[in-house]
Amino acid sequence: YLARKFFYLWAKMTFGQVLPSKARCLYDQKILQKAFGEWKEQWAVCREKKLSLRADNHYRHLLLNLIFKAWRTYVCQQQGKRNRYYVAESHAKRQTLLRTWQHWLVYVDVQRTKHGMQSVALAFRRRSCLCISWAVWRRQHHQKCSGHEMNILALQYWAQSLQFRAWLQWRELYLHSQNEKQKDSRAVTHHQHWELRRCMGAWLGYLNLHRVKKHQNELAQEFHRNRRLQRCFSDWQLAWECRRRMHARGRDLEKQAARITLWRAFAHWKHYVVLCVEEAQQCELAEKHYKCHLLVLQKYWSCWKSHL
Repeated sequence: YLARKFFYLWAKMTFGQVLPSKARCLYDQKILQKAFGEWKEQWAVCREKKLSLRADNHYRHLLLNLIFKAWRTYVCQQQGKRNRYYVAESHAKRQTLLRTWQHWLVYVDVQRTKHGMQSVALAFRRRSCLCISWAVWRRQHHQKCSGHEMNILALQYWAQSLQFRAWLQWRELYLHSQNEKQKDSRAVTHHQHWELRRCMGAWLGYLNLHRVKKHQNELAQEFHRNRRLQRCFSDWQLAWECRRRMHARGRDLEKQAARITLWRAFAHWKHYVVLCVEEAQQCELAEKHYKCHLLVLQKYWSCWKSHL
Protein backbone atom coordinates (compact mmCIF):
# COMPACT_ATOMS: atom_id res chain seq x y z
CA TYR A 1 0.00 0.00 0.00
CA LEU A 2 2.80 2.44 0.81
CA ALA A 3 4.65 1.47 -2.40
CA ARG A 4 1.47 2.06 -4.42
CA LYS A 5 0.92 5.38 -2.65
CA PHE A 6 4.49 6.54 -3.27
CA PHE A 7 4.23 5.29 -6.91
CA TYR A 8 1.09 7.44 -7.48
CA LEU A 9 2.83 10.41 -5.83
CA TRP A 10 5.88 9.88 -8.04
CA ALA A 11 3.66 9.54 -11.19
CA LYS A 12 1.83 12.79 -10.37
CA MET A 13 5.12 14.57 -9.80
CA THR A 14 6.58 13.12 -13.02
CA PHE A 15 3.60 13.29 -15.46
CA GLY A 16 1.42 15.90 -13.80
CA GLN A 17 -2.34 15.47 -13.39
CA VAL A 18 -2.69 13.26 -16.53
CA LEU A 19 -1.68 9.64 -16.13
CA PRO A 20 -0.11 7.60 -19.00
CA SER A 21 -3.22 5.42 -19.30
CA LYS A 22 -5.45 8.48 -19.71
CA ALA A 23 -2.94 9.98 -22.16
CA ARG A 24 -2.91 6.72 -24.12
CA CYS A 25 -6.72 6.61 -24.22
CA LEU A 26 -6.88 10.26 -25.29
CA TYR A 27 -4.24 9.61 -27.96
CA ASP A 28 -6.19 6.60 -29.28
CA GLN A 29 -9.41 8.66 -29.37
CA LYS A 30 -7.70 11.49 -31.25
CA ILE A 31 -6.21 9.03 -33.77
CA LEU A 32 -9.64 7.41 -34.26
CA GLN A 33 -11.26 10.84 -34.71
CA LYS A 34 -8.62 11.87 -37.27
CA ALA A 35 -8.95 8.53 -39.14
CA PHE A 36 -12.76 8.84 -39.15
CA GLY A 37 -12.53 12.46 -40.38
CA GLU A 38 -10.15 11.48 -43.21
CA TRP A 39 -12.35 8.48 -44.13
CA LYS A 40 -15.42 10.72 -44.14
CA GLU A 41 -13.61 13.25 -46.36
CA GLN A 42 -12.51 10.49 -48.80
CA TRP A 43 -16.08 9.11 -48.86
CA ALA A 44 -17.48 12.58 -49.61
CA VAL A 45 -14.87 13.08 -52.38
CA CYS A 46 -15.74 9.68 -53.93
CA ARG A 47 -19.44 10.47 -53.75
CA GLU A 48 -18.91 13.90 -55.38
CA LYS A 49 -16.81 12.21 -58.07
CA LYS A 50 -19.56 9.67 -58.78
CA LEU A 51 -22.18 12.44 -58.91
CA SER A 52 -20.00 14.52 -61.27
CA LEU A 53 -19.45 11.49 -63.54
CA ARG A 54 -23.20 10.82 -63.60
CA ALA A 55 -23.89 14.49 -64.36
CA ASP A 56 -21.31 14.47 -67.18
CA ASN A 57 -22.79 11.30 -68.68
CA HIS A 58 -26.30 12.71 -68.43
CA TYR A 59 -25.19 16.01 -70.02
CA ARG A 60 -23.38 14.15 -72.83
CA HIS A 61 -26.42 11.93 -73.52
CA LEU A 62 -28.70 14.98 -73.47
CA LEU A 63 -26.47 16.83 -75.96
CA LEU A 64 -26.30 13.79 -78.26
CA ASN A 65 -30.08 13.37 -78.08
CA LEU A 66 -30.66 17.05 -78.93
CA ILE A 67 -28.16 16.90 -81.82
CA PHE A 68 -29.82 13.75 -83.18
CA LYS A 69 -33.31 15.29 -82.95
CA ALA A 70 -32.15 18.47 -84.72
CA TRP A 71 -30.43 16.44 -87.43
CA ARG A 72 -33.55 14.26 -87.90
CA THR A 73 -35.85 17.30 -88.21
CA TYR A 74 -33.42 18.90 -90.66
CA VAL A 75 -33.29 15.72 -92.78
CA CYS A 76 -37.11 15.47 -92.75
CA GLN A 77 -37.40 19.13 -93.82
CA GLN A 78 -34.85 18.62 -96.60
CA GLN A 79 -36.68 15.50 -97.81
CA GLY A 80 -40.00 17.40 -97.76
CA LYS A 81 -38.46 20.30 -99.70
CA ARG A 82 -36.86 17.90 -102.18
CA ASN A 83 -40.19 16.04 -102.72
CA ARG A 84 -42.10 19.31 -103.18
CA TYR A 85 -39.42 20.52 -105.59
CA TYR A 86 -39.65 17.27 -107.60
CA VAL A 87 -43.46 17.49 -107.70
CA ALA A 88 -43.34 21.15 -108.80
CA GLU A 89 -40.71 20.39 -111.44
CA SER A 90 -42.68 17.43 -112.85
CA HIS A 91 -45.88 19.57 -112.87
CA ALA A 92 -44.04 22.38 -114.68
CA LYS A 93 -42.66 19.91 -117.22
CA ARG A 94 -46.14 18.46 -117.84
CA GLN A 95 -47.63 21.96 -118.19
CA THR A 96 -44.85 22.99 -120.61
CA LEU A 97 -45.30 19.82 -122.69
CA LEU A 98 -49.08 20.30 -122.70
CA ARG A 99 -48.76 23.90 -123.90
CA THR A 100 -46.21 22.88 -126.53
CA TRP A 101 -48.50 20.07 -127.73
CA GLN A 102 -51.50 22.44 -127.90
CA HIS A 103 -49.50 25.02 -129.87
CA TRP A 104 -48.22 22.30 -132.19
CA LEU A 105 -51.78 20.99 -132.77
CA VAL A 106 -52.99 24.53 -133.56
CA TYR A 107 -50.03 25.02 -135.90
CA VAL A 108 -50.76 21.69 -137.67
CA ASP A 109 -54.46 22.62 -138.08
CA VAL A 110 -53.53 26.02 -139.49
CA GLN A 111 -51.04 24.45 -141.91
CA ARG A 112 -53.62 21.88 -143.04
CA THR A 113 -56.19 24.62 -143.57
CA LYS A 114 -53.65 26.68 -145.53
CA HIS A 115 -52.68 23.69 -147.67
CA GLY A 116 -56.35 22.87 -148.33
CA MET A 117 -57.17 26.46 -149.31
CA GLN A 118 -54.05 26.64 -151.48
CA SER A 119 -54.90 23.37 -153.27
CA VAL A 120 -58.52 24.56 -153.86
CA ALA A 121 -57.26 27.90 -155.20
CA LEU A 122 -54.77 26.16 -157.51
CA ALA A 123 -57.46 23.76 -158.81
CA PHE A 124 -59.86 26.65 -159.39
CA ARG A 125 -57.16 28.62 -161.14
CA ARG A 126 -56.22 25.60 -163.21
CA ARG A 127 -59.85 25.02 -164.23
CA SER A 128 -60.39 28.70 -164.95
CA CYS A 129 -57.20 28.90 -166.99
CA LEU A 130 -58.08 25.75 -168.91
CA CYS A 131 -61.57 26.99 -169.63
CA ILE A 132 -60.31 30.34 -170.85
CA SER A 133 -57.60 28.77 -172.96
CA TRP A 134 -60.03 26.23 -174.37
CA ALA A 135 -62.55 28.95 -175.27
CA VAL A 136 -59.87 31.07 -176.91
CA TRP A 137 -58.52 28.08 -178.80
CA ARG A 138 -61.99 27.04 -179.95
CA ARG A 139 -62.79 30.55 -181.03
CA GLN A 140 -59.53 30.80 -182.91
CA HIS A 141 -60.07 27.33 -184.32
CA HIS A 142 -63.49 28.24 -185.57
CA GLN A 143 -62.20 31.53 -186.93
CA LYS A 144 -59.05 30.23 -188.53
CA CYS A 145 -59.44 26.52 -188.93
CA SER A 146 -57.08 26.36 -191.81
CA GLY A 147 -54.49 28.82 -190.55
CA HIS A 148 -51.13 27.38 -189.90
CA GLU A 149 -50.25 30.24 -187.66
CA MET A 150 -53.23 29.56 -185.49
CA ASN A 151 -52.10 25.99 -185.18
CA ILE A 152 -48.62 27.13 -184.24
CA LEU A 153 -50.06 29.56 -181.72
CA ALA A 154 -52.29 26.83 -180.34
CA LEU A 155 -49.32 24.49 -180.08
CA GLN A 156 -47.27 27.19 -178.36
CA TYR A 157 -50.10 27.99 -176.00
CA TRP A 158 -50.51 24.29 -175.27
CA ALA A 159 -46.79 24.00 -174.57
CA GLN A 160 -46.98 27.01 -172.28
CA SER A 161 -49.93 25.51 -170.47
CA LEU A 162 -47.98 22.30 -170.06
CA GLN A 163 -45.01 24.27 -168.74
CA PHE A 164 -47.34 26.20 -166.46
CA ARG A 165 -48.80 22.92 -165.15
CA ALA A 166 -45.32 21.51 -164.63
CA TRP A 167 -44.28 24.70 -162.93
CA LEU A 168 -47.33 24.52 -160.64
CA GLN A 169 -46.57 20.90 -159.80
CA TRP A 170 -42.92 21.73 -159.18
CA ARG A 171 -43.93 24.66 -156.99
CA GLU A 172 -46.29 22.46 -155.01
CA LEU A 173 -43.58 19.85 -154.52
CA TYR A 174 -41.07 22.56 -153.57
CA LEU A 175 -43.46 24.08 -151.03
CA HIS A 176 -44.20 20.64 -149.63
CA SER A 177 -40.49 19.88 -149.28
CA GLN A 178 -39.92 23.29 -147.68
CA ASN A 179 -42.74 22.62 -145.23
CA GLU A 180 -41.30 19.20 -144.47
CA LYS A 181 -37.88 20.75 -143.89
CA GLN A 182 -39.40 23.40 -141.63
CA LYS A 183 -41.26 20.70 -139.71
CA ASP A 184 -38.04 18.69 -139.36
CA SER A 185 -36.09 21.76 -138.20
CA ARG A 186 -38.85 22.65 -135.73
CA ALA A 187 -38.93 19.09 -134.45
CA VAL A 188 -35.12 19.13 -134.06
CA THR A 189 -35.20 22.47 -132.23
CA HIS A 190 -38.05 21.22 -130.04
CA HIS A 191 -36.06 18.07 -129.24
CA GLN A 192 -32.96 20.17 -128.50
CA HIS A 193 -34.97 22.47 -126.21
CA TRP A 194 -36.44 19.45 -124.43
CA GLU A 195 -33.00 17.88 -124.01
CA LEU A 196 -31.61 21.21 -122.72
CA ARG A 197 -34.52 21.50 -120.25
CA ARG A 198 -33.95 17.90 -119.09
CA CYS A 199 -30.19 18.52 -118.71
CA MET A 200 -30.92 21.76 -116.84
CA GLY A 201 -33.28 19.89 -114.48
CA ALA A 202 -30.70 17.16 -113.89
CA TRP A 203 -27.99 19.79 -113.30
CA LEU A 204 -30.21 21.65 -110.82
CA GLY A 205 -30.94 18.36 -109.03
CA TYR A 206 -27.21 17.63 -108.89
CA LEU A 207 -26.54 21.12 -107.50
CA ASN A 208 -29.20 20.66 -104.81
CA LEU A 209 -27.83 17.21 -103.95
CA HIS A 210 -24.29 18.64 -103.82
CA ARG A 211 -25.47 21.43 -101.52
CA VAL A 212 -27.24 18.94 -99.27
CA LYS A 213 -24.14 16.72 -99.15
CA LYS A 214 -21.95 19.77 -98.43
CA HIS A 215 -24.27 20.84 -95.62
CA GLN A 216 -24.30 17.29 -94.24
CA ASN A 217 -20.49 17.19 -94.39
CA GLU A 218 -20.34 20.51 -92.54
CA LEU A 219 -22.73 19.15 -89.91
CA ALA A 220 -20.65 15.96 -89.65
CA GLN A 221 -17.44 18.01 -89.27
CA GLU A 222 -19.07 20.18 -86.61
CA PHE A 223 -20.34 17.05 -84.82
CA HIS A 224 -16.83 15.51 -85.07
CA ARG A 225 -15.33 18.75 -83.73
CA ASN A 226 -17.76 18.72 -80.81
CA ARG A 227 -16.99 15.06 -80.11
CA ARG A 228 -13.28 15.83 -80.19
CA LEU A 229 -13.79 18.76 -77.79
CA GLN A 230 -15.80 16.50 -75.49
CA ARG A 231 -13.07 13.87 -75.61
CA CYS A 232 -10.37 16.48 -74.90
CA PHE A 233 -12.48 17.84 -72.04
CA SER A 234 -12.97 14.32 -70.62
CA ASP A 235 -9.23 13.58 -70.98
CA TRP A 236 -8.40 16.89 -69.29
CA GLN A 237 -10.92 16.12 -66.55
CA LEU A 238 -9.43 12.65 -66.05
CA ALA A 239 -5.91 14.15 -65.93
CA TRP A 240 -7.12 16.75 -63.47
CA GLU A 241 -8.74 14.02 -61.36
CA CYS A 242 -5.50 11.98 -61.48
CA ARG A 243 -3.49 15.06 -60.49
CA ARG A 244 -5.94 15.82 -57.69
CA ARG A 245 -5.69 12.22 -56.53
CA MET A 246 -1.90 12.44 -56.61
CA HIS A 247 -2.01 15.66 -54.56
CA ALA A 248 -4.52 14.07 -52.16
CA ARG A 249 -2.35 10.97 -51.93
CA GLY A 250 0.68 13.21 -51.28
CA ARG A 251 -1.23 15.00 -48.54
CA ASP A 252 -2.31 11.63 -47.13
CA LEU A 253 1.31 10.45 -47.23
CA GLU A 254 2.43 13.63 -45.50
CA LYS A 255 -0.26 13.17 -42.84
CA GLN A 256 0.65 9.52 -42.48
CA ALA A 257 4.36 10.51 -42.20
CA ALA A 258 3.39 13.07 -39.56
CA ARG A 259 1.39 10.39 -37.71
CA ILE A 260 4.31 7.96 -38.00
CA THR A 261 6.68 10.67 -36.69
CA LEU A 262 4.27 11.40 -33.86
CA TRP A 263 3.95 7.68 -33.14
CA ARG A 264 7.74 7.33 -33.13
CA ALA A 265 8.03 10.31 -30.80
CA PHE A 266 5.36 8.78 -28.55
CA ALA A 267 7.20 5.43 -28.69
CA HIS A 268 10.49 7.16 -27.79
CA TRP A 269 8.72 9.02 -24.99
CA LYS A 270 7.12 5.77 -23.78
CA HIS A 271 10.51 4.03 -23.90
CA TYR A 272 12.01 6.97 -22.01
CA VAL A 273 9.26 6.73 -19.40
CA VAL A 274 9.86 3.00 -19.06
CA LEU A 275 13.58 3.65 -18.69
CA CYS A 276 12.86 6.33 -16.11
CA VAL A 277 10.58 3.93 -14.22
CA GLU A 278 13.22 1.18 -14.36
CA GLU A 279 15.89 3.63 -13.25
CA ALA A 280 13.66 4.80 -10.40
CA GLN A 281 13.02 1.16 -9.43
CA GLN A 282 16.76 0.46 -9.57
CA CYS A 283 17.42 3.56 -7.50
CA GLU A 284 14.79 2.46 -5.02
CA LEU A 285 16.29 -1.06 -4.90
CA ALA A 286 19.75 0.43 -4.52
CA GLU A 287 18.48 2.65 -1.72
CA LYS A 288 16.81 -0.32 -0.04
CA HIS A 289 19.99 -2.35 -0.47
CA TYR A 290 22.03 0.53 0.94
CA LYS A 291 19.64 0.86 3.89
CA CYS A 292 19.84 -2.88 4.47
CA HIS A 293 23.62 -2.68 4.22
CA LEU A 294 23.56 0.22 6.67
CA LEU A 295 21.33 -1.76 8.99
CA VAL A 296 23.73 -4.73 8.83
CA LEU A 297 26.66 -2.44 9.40
CA GLN A 298 24.85 -0.85 12.27
CA LYS A 299 24.08 -4.28 13.67
CA TYR A 300 27.67 -5.38 13.29
CA TRP A 301 28.82 -2.04 14.72
CA SER A 302 26.60 -2.45 17.69
CA CYS A 303 27.81 -6.08 18.10
CA TRP A 304 31.45 -5.04 17.81
CA LYS A 305 30.81 -2.16 20.11
CA SER A 306 29.20 -4.47 22.65
CA HIS A 307 32.10 -6.97 22.30
CA LEU A 308 34.54 -4.15 22.66
